[in-house]
Amino acid sequence: MDTRGEKSALILIDHGSRLDEANRLIEALADRIQQRRPDIIIAIAHMEIAEPDLGSAFASCVDRGARSVAIVPYFLAPGNHVSHDVPRLARDAAKPYPSVLWKVAAPLGLDDRLVEIVLDRAAEALKVIDAD
Repeated sequence: MDTRGEKSALILIDHGSRLDEANRLIEALADRIQQRRPDIIIAIAHMEIAEPDLGSAFASCVDRGARSVAIVPYFLAPGNHVSHDVPRLARDAAKPYPSVLWKVAAPLGLDDRLVEIVLDRAAEALKVIDAD
């Protein structure tokens, strides 16, 4: 991720949920990303309801040596949260660290890899329906 030799970070941000199972999903994804990319700092954040929030996650990354931060919305579409809320939260989180470079990435969006996942999930559901 970083071409200047400085430490980079990736923060996955989702909405946050009252259901622990939902919040653990992004933690599991972060663990898998960390396994694939042990050279970068991986953190999670929730927009609301659950902790950590983006400010805490950003501060943690800086404390761990990050000089650049990619904030990746774990959302499918560029709705209000992705287009307005996440960038606002990111600006607020980064304000105390003016020397740290940061960017909000695009949401997951329309991607052929998602097409395959949707088809796999549909096939699994159809197997259950056909078995009934």
